[in-house]
Amino acid sequence: MKLKGIILALLATSFIASAAKPGPSEAHLRLTAASEVFGEIMAAPDKGIPEWVLERAHCAVIVPAVKQGAFIFGAKYGKGVMLCRRAGGGWSAPSTMRIEGGSFGFQIGGAEVDAVLMVMNEDGKKKLLKSKFTLGGEAGVMAGPVGRSTKAETDALMHAKILSYSRSRGLFAGVALEGGTLRVDRGDNEKLYGRAVGPAEIVDGKVATPPEGRELIAQLGKYSWREK
Repeated sequence: MKLKGIILALLATSFIASAAKPGPSEAHLRLTAASEVFGEIMAAPDKGIPEWVLERAHCAVIVPAVKQGAFIFGAKYGKGVMLCRRAGGGWSAPSTMRIEGGSFGFQIGGAEVDAVLMVMNEDGKKKLLKSKFTLGGEAGVMAGPVGRSTKAETDALMHAKILSYSRSRGLFAGVALEGGTLRVDRGDNEKLYGRAVGPAEIVDGKVATPPEGRELIAQLGKYSWREK
C-alpha cells in the first residue's frame, strides 16, 4: 500500500507540473504558421513568388489566415510576422505585425486568406518599421507577379515599394491591397523575446531568433537567390 501511495503521489506531482508548464504562446505558434504558409506557396514552381522578387526584397510580411467577410473580400484583421534582410544577405529575426482594414480585391469565397507582402526597397522598409502606416497611402502597393521563373516585365514592377499576394482556398495570386494599415504588435514581440523590444532592434539582429522562427528563416533562405 505504501508503494502504491508513493506511485500515485509521483504521478500526481508529474501531472501538476505538466499542467502548470505553459505551452507556446499564440505569437510563437504564428511563427510556425507563417513558415507553413510560405513553404506551401513556394512548393509549386509555377505558382510561387518569382525568384527576382525574393532576390530584391528588403523585407517580407507573412500574415496567415486573415479574417475576411463576404464574396468580395474586405480584410478586417490579421496577425503576422515581418522579417528583413540583414547586411550579410541573410534574414533577420521576426517581428510581429497586425493588418487591419483594407481590401484584398476579388476573392473566391473562403472564410480566411493568407497574405504575403514583399517590401522591395529601403524606403518601404523604413515605413514598415514605423509604428503604423497605411497601404496605398504612405506606401504604394502593387499586385505581385506569380511564378518562380517569371521575369519582371514592367518598369512599375521594378520600382514598386510593396508587392502583395493572397491565397484563398488554395488559389495563390497577386492582388492589390489598398486602404489597410500595418502596425507592429509590440505586445506579441514582448511575448516572443521576453522584454519590450522595437522592430528596428529585431531586424538589426540585436535579439536572438526564437526557436519557432528558425524554420521560417530557413524557408526564406531556401528560395532567395542571394542565399543559394
